[in-house]
Amino acid sequence: MNTSPHATLLQWYADHGRHDLPWRTNPDPYAIYVSEIMLQQTQVKTVLERFYFPFLERFPTLTALAEADLDDVLKMWEGLGYYTRARNLYAAARQCNGQLPDNALDLLNLPGIGQSTAHAIAAFAYREPLPIMDANVKRILHRYYALTERNDKKLWDYAYTLFDSAHPFEYNQAMMDIGATICLPKKPLCPLCPLEKSCLGKTSPLAYPASKAKKIKPVRFRNIIVYQKENRYALIQRRTRFLSGLWSFYESEDKPDIHMKYLGEIIQNYSHFTLEAHVYLCTESVLPEGYEWFSVEEIAQLSLSRADHKVVSLL
Repeated sequence: MNTSPHATLLQWYADHGRHDLPWRTNPDPYAIYVSEIMLQQTQVKTVLERFYFPFLERFPTLTALAEADLDDVLKMWEGLGYYTRARNLYAAARQCNGQLPDNALDLLNLPGIGQSTAHAIAAFAYREPLPIMDANVKRILHRYYALTERNDKKLWDYAYTLFDSAHPFEYNQAMMDIGATICLPKKPLCPLCPLEKSCLGKTSPLAYPASKAKKIKPVRFRNIIVYQKENRYALIQRRTRFLSGLWSFYESEDKPDIHMKYLGEIIQNYSHFTLEAHVYLCTESVLPEGYEWFSVEEIAQLSLSRADHKVVSLL
């Protein structure tokens, strides 16, 4: 393969790469691991501004994370969303016994780590020569090779074809930076791209890959009932897969008692549905089984979903 794209890519990264990102300047594999998990489904700006540094300050090592309570981990993750990531991070820390695996094959045995994440941690922390394939890199590969079909298995073959095994760290970081700043989803800046000369899709980049069929996000209508006893309120810790471990108020599809006080409506958008809920205050009914009483001050220390935070604001 012609190596000129590699040389151009490396020079572009040297001149324009985001070298100041903390997970690029900190060689600690654990810190790199945390960043990779946080950056799944979340923008760099959000991770940097609100979550990355406080999380590492609270749990500075893999051992510290493993020895913490899951409630504390979820509280530090609060607002970042996709809480399965936090639960998997915690479970992996407990599985590792203080030592993160130093290769992609063993990293794949940890909960919450797929091929791309395993490759990223191995390439960035241990310089293992492996390509990554996050959403940005996928988009670049589709355009570079003019691929309309969405097929991750085949795309991995192209990822290896374009990969620069001699410079795994710089190549992968450059690909992510190009995807984040140049090869944009809607308005790609092709004239600025170091891969433009050899890119097969540069004349019509928006054609690659083919657009997904738009799905209408369903709406779930619920009633949320806040049980109150003096100055305490009832919540339960979720055990279902969705939002597992977070505390929540009583939620039901059934119509509430007409004597309950109406507090207002909340709307919360999730990745796969939208929640629309009417919120009521109940001071006379029997508390449902499994719920516990908390003061407002105690609720502030619990990990809640964004929807339940909106309920608190109505109180």
